[in-house]
Amino acid sequence: MAMRSCDTQYNAVSYQKYRFSPPENLQKVIFSYLEEKKLAPMRLAVDVGCGSGQSTCILAARFEEVVGTDISEAQIQAAKETASFPNVSYRVCPAEELPFEDGSVDLVTAFTAAHWFDIPRFMKEVDRVLRPHGCVALSTYSPNFSMHYKDCSERLTEILTETQGVLLKYANEKVNRVIGDYKEVFDLLPFQDKRRVTQIIDKIPMSVAEVIGFLQSMSMYQTFLRSDPEAAKSLLQKTEERFLETMGVGSNETQLEIGIKNVCVLGCKGP
Repeated sequence: MAMRSCDTQYNAVSYQKYRFSPPENLQKVIFSYLEEKKLAPMRLAVDVGCGSGQSTCILAARFEEVVGTDISEAQIQAAKETASFPNVSYRVCPAEELPFEDGSVDLVTAFTAAHWFDIPRFMKEVDRVLRPHGCVALSTYSPNFSMHYKDCSERLTEILTETQGVLLKYANEKVNRVIGDYKEVFDLLPFQDKRRVTQIIDKIPMSVAEVIGFLQSMSMYQTFLRSDPEAAKSLLQKTEERFLETMGVGSNETQLEIGIKNVCVLGCKGP
């Protein structure tokens, strides 16, 4: 069973508020791959580990039906409460036990989630539910973010990197799959027709407050918070103060950009 450390109402709300949808260049890579493989018909897409649904909805315009699944009831409830599309629905279930018939799914996706799964069991489910010539897209972003604001981008990035260095001490070992650019995920995908695309670069507009909220939503911060609440809260408070001082602004609503690097594992099931 896939285990995730976000099965609380707080984290569901935090995910919904601070986690961003798959960015533009990552979407281009995925949808270009589907066009290359001539995926048709595009009836059913399943977004596994969907969290509060930001990733699920990007599939709505291209598929007749989209189902987001997550092991967390709180995450699924948050997704259902968000305005969505009539062809999008959500279900609570483990990634390794998908409630779909054999050969019934056209696309399986997982955005910033596959590293939490029991990957060998999940891959068996992907193989089971995908129809012949169906596709899979499993992506995540690297923990090495950059920050961009006027002429102080380098210093802001240094501050963020220092903060992340503290948080990484509290990272679950499964985060190593992210640090390894999903090579393990790629190696375990049981299709001959597969590829791993790295260095998919995007910039995400955020306020300083949203950057701090994004850090709060991370599993490693939540582990730190449980271990030493005062130190965890102090770390982010000081990080925000350092950001504002470096930028020369007084409001944490000041906008900047976060640079992210995505990696995506793509595959197409044979006949």
